[in-house]
Amino acid sequence: MRIDILTLFTDMCNAVLCESIIGRAREAGKVQICTRDIRDYTADKHRRVDDKPYGGGMGMVMQAEPIYACYNALCEELGTKPHLIYMTPQGKTLTQERVKELAKLDNIAILCGHYEGIDERVIEELQPEEISIGDYVLTGGELPALILADSVSRMLPGVLSDDSCFEEESHYNSLLEYPQYTHPAEWNGRTVPDVLLSGHHANVEKWRREQSLLRTKERRPDLLKNADLTENDKSFLSSLEPK
Repeated sequence: MRIDILTLFTDMCNAVLCESIIGRAREAGKVQICTRDIRDYTADKHRRVDDKPYGGGMGMVMQAEPIYACYNALCEELGTKPHLIYMTPQGKTLTQERVKELAKLDNIAILCGHYEGIDERVIEELQPEEISIGDYVLTGGELPALILADSVSRMLPGVLSDDSCFEEESHYNSLLEYPQYTHPAEWNGRTVPDVLLSGHHANVEKWRREQSLLRTKERRPDLLKNADLTENDKSFLSSLEPK
């Protein structure tokens, strides 16, 4: 898969994308992530890509033409139109299900807005998918773009050491992850649950599943409606209801 990030701050994106698991995956060729500076596509000699909003108001608005030219140059380079995503608080909230769907695509381009947003006409022209990472506002789209790139990349074959690394995580199957523990077995008077020290794999898996169900019911009960529940799962959840 190739992911292109269209941004005013390529250094900011590259600094994050070169680190940790994603950095190693890029080096190993498991995923290709490129950044493209929108300023390179402005005709302004001062490399300006923004202007005052029509109708007045605070701040500046990113102009349509540099964004449009940047995206078209990417399409020409790739020989195809990548799936374009615009990171915006007005978009649909990102979910793990959407991440899994995006991970099946060959090419994704992520557009990062800045200032007070971007000229509506380029949105109308390019018709990007609009995605939000939550109901709050940031100074720009770079951090949301990095979150999207990270979440999609780690779903690709070979990026993580084993598929089970993400298949048991929170939200992958519409359930929150079970509690995790490591050495020492006792810390500050708190001990690791006995079942995890037993070496009995079936009991460990049963405990983990039940803890996952319990945690989801307590913290995010809304997720249970989309979870793939077995009869044992349903029975366990029923046992948690007040008598």
